[in-house]
Amino acid sequence: MATATELRRSLWVLVAAATLTVMAGAILGPIVPQIQRELGVSGAAAGLIITTHGGVIVLASPLVGSLVDRIGPRRPFVGGLLVYGLGGGAGLVVDSYYPLLASRVVLGLGTAGVYTSITVLIYELYEGQAMERALGYRSSANSAGAAVWPLIGGAAGALAWNAPFGVYLLALPLGLLAAATIPDTRSSSDADDAAADGSGRSDETSGGIAELLAVFRDRPALPLVYVLYFGANALLYVIVVFYPQFLAGIGVTASLDISLYLAANGAAGGVSALAYDRLLRYGGRSTLVGAAFVLWTAGFGIATVVGTAVGAALPVILFGLGLGLVFPSTFAWVEAFAPADRQGQFSSYVASFGYTGQFLSPVLFGALVPFAGVEGVFAAAAAVAGVAAVGLGAHRFRGG
Repeated sequence: MATATELRRSLWVLVAAATLTVMAGAILGPIVPQIQRELGVSGAAAGLIITTHGGVIVLASPLVGSLVDRIGPRRPFVGGLLVYGLGGGAGLVVDSYYPLLASRVVLGLGTAGVYTSITVLIYELYEGQAMERALGYRSSANSAGAAVWPLIGGAAGALAWNAPFGVYLLALPLGLLAAATIPDTRSSSDADDAAADGSGRSDETSGGIAELLAVFRDRPALPLVYVLYFGANALLYVIVVFYPQFLAGIGVTASLDISLYLAANGAAGGVSALAYDRLLRYGGRSTLVGAAFVLWTAGFGIATVVGTAVGAALPVILFGLGLGLVFPSTFAWVEAFAPADRQGQFSSYVASFGYTGQFLSPVLFGALVPFAGVEGVFAAAAAVAGVAAVGLGAHRFRGG
């Protein structure tokens, strides 16, 4: 059993690692044009440097989840940090496109290991309100990373086009710190025995689609949690992808100015996530998620009519406040609904659904731009959030 001191120390290591999962793509956003010029590739090819790791996370996360269920989360967490640092930091010395793209695949594998292992470590190290608080801190760290890392990436890119890749190396000392501080949550001998003979957890996680569907049938709320996380990430990338275009239409074109709006979104999410466990005292997770839907509906609705640079700050702040309520609720619901001996597997689907939502968002909403403009995208996003708010409210009303 971990001591209170070990738990506090572990929490800060987990929080620090949580910012890295956001940094994986965010830190390179400001230097995409520089990558394009230096490597002599198209804008779409340069964009793949940012998005490739997300596709790897979608595919690799279920495998990582099964590994976590078999041997526990500590070793995949430490190993994931080391792989993350090596894969991301390789950009410092790679000066051609395809090797750089390959390094992003390695980065994705490391990120998948870190992302899912953080979730299960929180489940296994903390209980009750302490777990809710840790999940809130984790989401707050994600939001803070979304606010800060692009600014750091832009500043480092001013020194050299590949300088931002050096920031990934922070994962290496953090991995060593994790190895020294994160306690084992399971008996190492049990984990080694399970890994050696393929018994125990691995049997539970290898049942295929039929067993997965059986779990969803017995726990019908669980797939809805994944849909919630998919939708939240899809709406987040409506902000990330389309808000800069909207800002250009009202005269905000400087990259630093645009980054401040996105930073405000992340900062707002960080504030609400920090208060998450205290807000639960005034209403359950469904209440907080319902409040987030209302905030999102209002934020996107305002974005369809606002026409000033000052007024344009309000929609991103409202969206960020909602995001800080939805993300920790998602992870807490997975812990509550998933089978206790398969939490690695089922928490890994959160990452897969989230990154799929990010990837598909420009496709799903971008189709509206030729017909309705960016304002039409925001109107559609407001409608999605509004329907979700009404649906959740109706479900709670019927349930008493």
